[in-house]
Amino acid sequence: MHPLPKKVEDMLMGSYQHNIDAKGRVIMPAKFREELGEVFYATKGTDECIMVLSAAGWEELSRKICSLPSAQAKDLRRFFFSSAAELEPDKQGRVLVPQLLREHAHLDKDVMIIGTGTRVEIWNLDRWNNYNNEISESQVLEIMSMYDI
Repeated sequence: MHPLPKKVEDMLMGSYQHNIDAKGRVIMPAKFREELGEVFYATKGTDECIMVLSAAGWEELSRKICSLPSAQAKDLRRFFFSSAAELEPDKQGRVLVPQLLREHAHLDKDVMIIGTGTRVEIWNLDRWNNYNNEISESQVLEIMSMYDI
């Protein structure tokens, strides 16, 4: 869905644990802010997390969804666009995560912000830890072998 980054330095990678404050703000790691740009977009992600995209990534996703026949795309449009928000970090690098997205991802205090190559995901820390405990090395190896990675 997303083009590969031009070089490894442009990849969104790594994991950062942060807290959400009482106002619903979280610090977006500086490395991610550099790659995402001054303004970026957040929406509901699968696996009950928040998906964060650069402006170019959001434009590409939107274009692809909008190019699908309406009957096929209506669920995608509703899922992604109804919860989408433009995020702009303040001087401390904090972004306000809208209540709807915080509820979708069950964000209350501790969060994990991860890079997944072409996008960022924001997870409830406990859910992230559970996800990591559920996926096995053999599952990863099986997927890698399917695609000759």
